[in-house]
Amino acid sequence: MPAFKTATSGCVSQVAITPSDTTIYDPPLKALWIGGAGNVATVAVDDTAAVTLAGANAGQIIPGFFIKVMSTNTTATSIVGWR
Repeated sequence: MPAFKTATSGCVSQVAITPSDTTIYDPPLKALWIGGAGNVATVAVDDTAAVTLAGANAGQIIPGFFIKVMSTNTTATSIVGWR
């Protein structure tokens, strides 16, 4: 069965995230699942600077189009990226 890969389709692949200031996700991540509570610093597709999402809860899903999950300022753990 072919996967539907559009902006509004569900997750078709997952990747364990190791926060890094240099790793670029291509294709972008549609959402992040947070395993352990903390802050998550991300760079979205149309951005050049990171934004820190403070106080993400364990089990929270954060939608967006992310190309980076930064190690700087990220304290959340067990992050999974969905494409």
